[in-house]
Amino acid sequence: MTEIAPDTVIDERYKVLSRIGAGGMAEVFCVQDQSLGRKVALKLLHARFASDAEFVERFRREASSAASLQHPNVVGIYDRGRWDGTYYIAMEYLPGRTLKEVIQQDSPIDPVRATDLTVQILKAARFAHRRGIVHRDLKPHNVIVDDEDRAKVTDFGIARAGASDMTETGSILGTAQYLSPEQAQGMAVSPQSDLYSVGVILFELLTGHVPFEAESAVTIALKHVSEPPPAPSAFDPSVPPELETIVLWALEKDPAHRPQDADAFIHALEEARELILAREAPGQRTATFVPGAVPLGEEPAPEEERAARRRPPWWAWLAAMLAVAGVVAAIVLLTQPSEVRVPGVVGLEMQVAQRRIEAAGLDWRIERVRSTEPLDEVVRQSPRARRTVEKGTTVVLSVSGGPGTIDVPAVDGDPLDKARAALQNAGLVVGDVIRQASDSVAEGIVIQTSPRAGANVERGSTVKVYVSTGPEQVTVPDVVGFSQADADATLRNAGFNVSVTEEESTDVEAGDVISQSPAGDAAADLGSTVTIVVATAPPVEVPVLTGLSQPDAEAALSARGLVPRISGRDVSDQAQDGIVVDQRPAAGTTTRAGGPVRIFVGRYVAPVDPGGGDPGGDGDGDGGAPGPGSGNGNGNSGNNGNGNGNGSGNGPAEGTPNGRWFDRDD
Repeated sequence: MTEIAPDTVIDERYKVLSRIGAGGMAEVFCVQDQSLGRKVALKLLHARFASDAEFVERFRREASSAASLQHPNVVGIYDRGRWDGTYYIAMEYLPGRTLKEVIQQDSPIDPVRATDLTVQILKAARFAHRRGIVHRDLKPHNVIVDDEDRAKVTDFGIARAGASDMTETGSILGTAQYLSPEQAQGMAVSPQSDLYSVGVILFELLTGHVPFEAESAVTIALKHVSEPPPAPSAFDPSVPPELETIVLWALEKDPAHRPQDADAFIHALEEARELILAREAPGQRTATFVPGAVPLGEEPAPEEERAARRRPPWWAWLAAMLAVAGVVAAIVLLTQPSEVRVPGVVGLEMQVAQRRIEAAGLDWRIERVRSTEPLDEVVRQSPRARRTVEKGTTVVLSVSGGPGTIDVPAVDGDPLDKARAALQNAGLVVGDVIRQASDSVAEGIVIQTSPRAGANVERGSTVKVYVSTGPEQVTVPDVVGFSQADADATLRNAGFNVSVTEEESTDVEAGDVISQSPAGDAAADLGSTVTIVVATAPPVEVPVLTGLSQPDAEAALSARGLVPRISGRDVSDQAQDGIVVDQRPAAGTTTRAGGPVRIFVGRYVAPVDPGGGDPGGDGDGDGGAPGPGSGNGNGNSGNNGNGNGNGSGNGPAEGTPNGRWFDRDD
């Protein structure tokens, strides 16, 4: 499969508008569905997977399953097919950002917002799990968030490969940072595998970091299997304890110790959200949080659900006991008089880092350094994190004094991905991506930045990027049933160009519009072309006209919707006078409805009789002319005859006709 250029039409239906992105499994394009007149996202499978019959069958089967997931938090699947040696899936096109972009641009996310986004992801997972579909690759890259913070999950039941690694047994893993331990070991997946991945997503929403990172995917996978996850508060001390408890619950190595299903996870998050909001409200007391559970596959009655909430399960008591034991152990360690561990504060804001150092029983000293990191962020520390030192030891914190300044690169006219990379490489942060219509800049191309190109700003400053959505889109008028002239005027008045094609029809009056593309009421670019199909009558067979009188021939043509054209033709047979003697086109041929047919009508012309006289006499000439010779010739009216004269002498050379019949066309 070669590179797909804009305006390529896939499967005679989907016109490529722009490339959205690519992964290890497929490329995704924004396309125009020319049949339905709407934008859709089209995922085109990489050729290396298209040649694997087993994978293609799984792709086909699971795409069919995903198409059945009609849910507000699941990206809809519209169509699937084969094109150019590979396979595609057409799905709902969602303008907005991926959750990964939201995390990169907005993190750390407010705990309430993080909770709301996670609950939406869990509702999508719950809907799929109840239908026997496990996602297997839940990650922020597969979640689209619109401007109103509505989240939709994509790639349900499809993401078995792509940016993944293989175990030695050939089991396919998901993306390493969001991988469940059982997937890392090549074991069977379950709904709890998806819940582990959601726990990683929630961890990243709250902290801006994933729990396990390393240089290779294999190392990360091993950490998921063998290492306990760090507490979110180790990255951000402001993470509410209620949410930290839930995150660590979801990241249990054993699936049986995680939330039993998505309902239990959702229920715990909703309770935590209420506690956080209550604590933020003035005059409210903070309650103790213990996550609840809902049995897998059951829909408890309201009274049973309330009882379940009042009665914590055994694992909740165990978690509480472990938490108490951890607090006791921490107290014992903190009361040790000799040595303490240095907390890790690199990446924290200076004042937060100072408080953590003091809480550990250590002193601190600040030294300012020039850095591309944000002002007042700790970029280095000495001694390093987790080193054991004497109480009261001074920790030297190297704090960013600011990144310096830089001119904003000129990215006007670049695709968004290229512009984003150029700005980030220059040490700037890409903030809001604002999409707006433009008649002069193609869709997906940067119109301008704010601050504008060339402006001198501090490194690390946020730059807004304005990206074209193409020409303004307006509603296409519905002109089906209009006459061609009325349809043309209506569409041009609405700002569209018009292209006309014709199609024979016996059901629609000739000259009226049968159909149009794009369809009426669809959205289309202002100034784009609307094609209308105009009805024409079927061809008409020309009847036999020769031998008919002129009036009868004209009536026969009019009865078939044809237009007679009359021409005269001289005939010597008086019986053919006023009779059709020839026609064009010939009888039995076809011509367009309303077309002309020429008929040739006979016009009788009598034969000419030349006149003359015998020399030396008087003669009578027939035809109005005396013959040559002596004597006088008398012509009969209306004829040119030969004079029969007697005698000799010189008469007039020819007679003069007394009358002649003329052709009416002469």
